[in-house]
Amino acid sequence: MSRLNTIHVADAPEESALLFAQIKKTAGKVPNAYVAIGSHAPQVLAHMLQTQALLKQGQLSALELEAINLAVSEASQCDYCLAAHSMTGRMAGYSAAQIQQIRKGGLDGHAKIDALVKFALTLVTTRGTLAPEAVSSLKAAGYSDRQIVEAILAVSAILFTNMFNRVNDTVLDFPKAA
Repeated sequence: MSRLNTIHVADAPEESALLFAQIKKTAGKVPNAYVAIGSHAPQVLAHMLQTQALLKQGQLSALELEAINLAVSEASQCDYCLAAHSMTGRMAGYSAAQIQQIRKGGLDGHAKIDALVKFALTLVTTRGTLAPEAVSSLKAAGYSDRQIVEAILAVSAILFTNMFNRVNDTVLDFPKAA
């Protein structure tokens, strides 16, 4: 059971209801994490949705964004986000074996995404204080300065949802990650 009280989607106040309707239209349902956040801080949920939209319009592919989400969620030990992003990772095109590799910290046969995963995990473990080689390795793998900025945003966005779901103990409404 979640630690924070959560409203039922049908009982949401107008500000939350508009966001929930938008989420349901694009995702087919309103995931429990979004319901919990929107129950208490609709402005935070709106910011999350704007950040996700910004990242989708950016220069990182869906595969790259999902690699970051999976690796960071594993590092954070967030069962909720691992379940959600295992599903969206498959939707983006990863196999179950590739998802497992990413969760373990890399991706064999995909040097560029492997470098991105390692960079994201370095950001998390060093809290951003990293050696110059971490950035130069990412650039050597083919990432631009803009993509590095977007990767940092993607890491910070998934860290928020990881932390929220860990604090809230959000009830899982996705198939459990293997």
